[in-house]
Amino acid sequence: MTTEEKKEKSLNFLEEIVEEDVREGRHGGRVLTRFPPEPNGYLHIGHAKSICLNFGLAQKYGGATNLRFDDTNPVTEDTEYVDSIKQDVRWLGFEWINELYASDYFEQLYGFAIDLIKKGLAYVDDSSAEQIAAMKGTPTEPGTNSPYRDRSVEENLDLFERMRQGEFAEGSRVLRAKVDMASPNMHLRDPLIYRIKFAHHHRTGDRWKIYPMYDFAHGQSDSIEGITHSVCTLEFIPHRALYDWFIDKLEIFPSRQYEFARLNMTYTVMSKRKLLQLVNEKHVNGWDDPRMPTISGLRRRGYTPAAIRDFCDRIGIAKRENLIDVGLLEFCIREDLNKTALRRMVVLDPLKVVITNFREGATETCQIENNPEDTGAGVREVPFSREVYIEQEDFMENPPKKFFRLAPGQMVRLKGAYIVRCDEVVKDENGEVTEVHCSYLENSKSGQDTSGINVKGTLHWVPATHALPVEIRLYDRLFRVEDPSSEAGDFKDYINPDSLQVITGYAEPALREAQASDRFQFLRKGYFCADLDSTPDRPVFNRTATLRDNWAREAGK
Repeated sequence: MTTEEKKEKSLNFLEEIVEEDVREGRHGGRVLTRFPPEPNGYLHIGHAKSICLNFGLAQKYGGATNLRFDDTNPVTEDTEYVDSIKQDVRWLGFEWINELYASDYFEQLYGFAIDLIKKGLAYVDDSSAEQIAAMKGTPTEPGTNSPYRDRSVEENLDLFERMRQGEFAEGSRVLRAKVDMASPNMHLRDPLIYRIKFAHHHRTGDRWKIYPMYDFAHGQSDSIEGITHSVCTLEFIPHRALYDWFIDKLEIFPSRQYEFARLNMTYTVMSKRKLLQLVNEKHVNGWDDPRMPTISGLRRRGYTPAAIRDFCDRIGIAKRENLIDVGLLEFCIREDLNKTALRRMVVLDPLKVVITNFREGATETCQIENNPEDTGAGVREVPFSREVYIEQEDFMENPPKKFFRLAPGQMVRLKGAYIVRCDEVVKDENGEVTEVHCSYLENSKSGQDTSGINVKGTLHWVPATHALPVEIRLYDRLFRVEDPSSEAGDFKDYINPDSLQVITGYAEPALREAQASDRFQFLRKGYFCADLDSTPDRPVFNRTATLRDNWAREAGK
């Protein structure tokens, strides 16, 4: 197989389409895509897939991408969402050529509607929503014509203008396209294209009393902008015939729609409605809660743009719906942070170790590498003294075979410091171990070791006298089942009660300087990110991911 053949084989179906269009000189050889979010919520990981696809296609073929807000429903939209969407797109590493809004085209869309009325292809319907729904028929039975379908052009123009002026009550009239009430495609059964809404719009204020339906604004906005490749998710396949009908009847630029499978991921939900429920009912602490699949939540949890782009690249572009294992997303962040995150030592469940032959009051400095994967990351100094903390789980009084951590008579190395041997165990009146007394080998310091002794265990530690108390937020998967939306009953019944645990840990002093969003690997514990709530006096860290996939291991058991 030649290099060119391998390249062709690796293209996804959308890249094949774009490549052929460019090669054949369609649209003058240009490529213009768009990312068209509705500003009624925060973007989630599914939107990240669409962002990477739309911007990625344009970048690959020398084109550009518009950011267009489909702001046709003033009741649910807010500038807060507009600002968050722009932040998310830029954070992912993309820049749009034009920032546009469907509301920019309200006058033009109104003109399109007038054109349809004049051509006898749209009419004002006084029927109620319930009557219209009943007249639509079923997928197996044709619909019936509205009694208002044959109004004259003059009457429709008059009524539509009066709708615009606000003469009629909300819900009293709508404008419908006159397509085909017997069509097997329900979207072609005289769809609504305008409705009356007395609602304040985040950009146009109170100027408009009527608003275009999404299906009327979306395809025509693509046409107005000259979008060459309009990429949508699979649920828009039935809508394509309507978009094409509008384009044909209005005789405007023929923007073409292509569909791909949306992202569905395990242990979470992607529906904006369900995410809004989680926020409003306080199951999470806002849209940027690190347990949420929102881009702002993933960012706060410690995910990087590179990891999310890698994830979107790995899952590929398909024509069939599927459920992606969240473990792949976690793999991508581990891969990225393993190369870039600075290493630090933090003890989450401390046990005091007293090094009895180390001088009281003395402090020594140990130099420890910041990242063994990056020699350019340098080293840091960690103070070492007579008393240190290790993890409770790193000591056992009666260990099993092959326990290479600390135990009576057993030796381990303290990371970047010395080899120590456990000599004595101190217990309280209940028989609980309260501290361990050890001796250290003076000639075993890391980097200067002449002891000749090899030990099998290396433990992380923090100096007790210099330990920095830190708040640790141990985040886990938000739901305890793979696909909560497909389970019986309310999806919220399947929320994981252990999705957040807050504990106090003890950190080496260097973490006092951590800034919000700084990412670290806490040795042997996982990847963590400094939270927005963090202060120098009370640092707060969010667990981004464990070092290994613990869920997969538990499932294997």
